[in-house]
Amino acid sequence: MTLVEIMGWAGSLLVIGAYALNSYRRIHSSSATFQIMNLVGGVLLIVNSVYKQAYPFTFINSVWVIIAVTSLIKYRK
Repeated sequence: MTLVEIMGWAGSLLVIGAYALNSYRRIHSSSATFQIMNLVGGVLLIVNSVYKQAYPFTFINSVWVIIAVTSLIKYRK
């Protein structure tokens, strides 16, 4: 398994983990933890999808990251 594949799997686990934790009410969707998990997971998935030239996947994860960043900025204010 290559480093890029490991990054992709880690990103997937972070994004799914954030969703699961939110769904089971362990964290709130407006929490910094939720947004950071989505941000880091999205970035790792972007690296993987760019490497594999899966550009639609790169696009959706880029939007995912932008949403997480803007939410974190609002959270800090």
